[in-house]
Amino acid sequence: MKNSAYTAIPVDEKGYVPYSKEDGETWKHLFNWQQPLAQQHACTSYLTGMKTLGLSEDGPAQLPEVNSVLLAKTGWQLEPVDALINFKRFFGLLAEQKFPAATFMRRPDQLEYLPEPDLFHEVMGHCPILCNPEFSTFTHWIGKLGVQCNHEQQVALARIYWFTIEFGLIREDGNTKIFGGGILSSPKEITHSLDLSLVSHQPFDIETILRTRYRIDTPQPNYFVMDSTEQLLGIQDKKLLTRIDNAISDLKSAVI
Repeated sequence: MKNSAYTAIPVDEKGYVPYSKEDGETWKHLFNWQQPLAQQHACTSYLTGMKTLGLSEDGPAQLPEVNSVLLAKTGWQLEPVDALINFKRFFGLLAEQKFPAATFMRRPDQLEYLPEPDLFHEVMGHCPILCNPEFSTFTHWIGKLGVQCNHEQQVALARIYWFTIEFGLIREDGNTKIFGGGILSSPKEITHSLDLSLVSHQPFDIETILRTRYRIDTPQPNYFVMDSTEQLLGIQDKKLLTRIDNAISDLKSAVI
């Protein structure tokens, strides 16, 4: 697992973090930069979730305050973690309806794009979507499946998570909208993801996703576009592990 350039800030006995003045200024700057873009390009579920959570430029957001809303809405909680965790812990937390949340704020020189999750990514990218029952149910399901998998299967399952919950696009009323938290937490990637002169939009296809590798340290070149959330929920069948194993075999054969 790649080492993080950041160190998470420990929470106190009540779950709060003593953020610095610079952290507060960074949050405010990002919020006021990201929100106009999100209001224009994010999917309806994200915009509804933002209203539900009542997030504002006054931050950084504190986990207990976000959790009080998430728990009541969909049963989820944010769980403070280091910046990067392994697949075993990641899927284990999702299986318990706990979303891993790094507690640090990105540095001012990485405002546009950060190749690892910070607090803004976790809260502003993912929490509004976690207020939606369909997206939160899928996230819970992928966690429960992940704890049953071996490491190779977890790597493949992470591709599904990556191209959906992190970097997913969806069609709404004939327009391409964003639901992936990795996109929505990065002002740079919001515009990048929709610029067809720079990126490729592909139809949502689980077989292709399982065979598509990705990098975490650069804006994405490829995105998959769902027609509706029914496609996301349709992944949840007993045959998925077989499809994952077939994809693993195909990728090994391609390398050889």
